This record gives sequence, C-alpha cells and structure tokens, in this order.
Amino acid sequence: MNTVITIGRQYGSGGRDVGQKLAEDYGIKLYDNEMLDRAAKESGICQSLFEAHDERPTGSFLFSLVMDTYSLGYSGGFSDMPLNHKVFLAQFEAIKKIAAEGPCVLVGRCADYALEGQSNVLKVFIHAPAEFRMKRIAAAYDLTDAKAKDQMQKTDKQRSSYYNYFTNKKWAEAASYDICLNSAVLGIDGCVKSIKSIIDLMESNREKDKSE
Repeated sequence: MNTVITIGRQYGSGGRDVGQKLAEDYGIKLYDNEMLDRAAKESGICQSLFEAHDERPTGSFLFSLVMDTYSLGYSGGFSDMPLNHKVFLAQFEAIKKIAAEGPCVLVGRCADYALEGQSNVLKVFIHAPAEFRMKRIAAAYDLTDAKAKDQMQKTDKQRSSYYNYFTNKKWAEAASYDICLNSAVLGIDGCVKSIKSIIDLMESNREKDKSE
C-alpha cells in the first residue's frame, strides 16, 4: 500500500476510529495530535500555541497580540504574519514532510488541502446524522444528550470555520474530497472496507498508467 489517507470528519462520526483501524490494518502510522507535535518541534513555535489554535477559527485580536510577543524563531517577512497564519504554515509544512516519508493516515488539520494535487493521496470525509453522532458522544464522554449536542455543534462549527478560512474549499462538502462516507449506514468497519477497496482500485490504476 503506497497511499496517504487524509480523513476529515464530523465530530462524533467515528472518523478517527476509521483512521486508527486503517492504520492498524495497513501497519502504517496515524497522525492526529502527533501532527501538532511534529510541527512544534520543526518550527520552534511553542507547542501550546498549536494546541490553542488546533482546528479552531482565528483567535481574538487580544490573544494574537499577546501570543505574538513570544519569540517564534523566525525572521524577515514571516515574523510579520498573524500568529494563526504562522501556526498554520508550520503545520502545513509538517504535513507535507510526513506524507513524503511514506503511506500514513492524517486526521483533520486541512491535510487534504496541504497535499492537494498529489496523486497518491486519498481524501476522505466521514459524516453521520446529528442524532447518531450525539448518541455516540454522550456515550463516549458520559454526557447528557443536551451537552453532547452542544459539544457536537460547537466543535463542528470550529472545524468548519478553520477549514473554510485556510483553504479554498468548503468543509463537509462532497466536492472538497474524493469520497464521503456515512458511518451511521456503513459502520466503522464498513467505512474501512470501503476505503480499502478504493485504495486497491487507485493503486491498480496507477500501476496500469506506469505500464502504458
């Protein structure tokens, strides 16, 4: 298997579980929060800044002003960028380096956009109806349905705002991805099976193109 898999996901849809199962089945690495660790180490930017901006829309002016007083280890024009742009750019570069190292699963963080145009990338989006996701969140975190719903809506809004701000695409829209799968219909294992079938087809087609 020589494909890099990016997974966008609605909160509570089980997108990370799909990614974890794919990584286990293929014997490859999954990067979720690990992308933040890598970006922090390679950029010299404080890791807490990556965590503060993680898949969230642009922060308040005051927060950015205070955080920009940190020494970010960059000089020239880059140092004049808004903080959220610096963090995104560092993460963007880390994603490209990770993908260049070989097959892996990248969850969220606009990885599909960072790897736009690469032929060995499969861009996946996992979604499910709100009621289904709310029940999963409530069960996973021992929340009431009301609190689970609030957390779901807030997280999806943050992810959408972040994705739409930093990319030229729309979060959760089919045209932004190669495939969109409903985990309520397929289940986690069904999503994994579907993705693996598509990867087999993609890699078979790439081999045919090489031989022609």
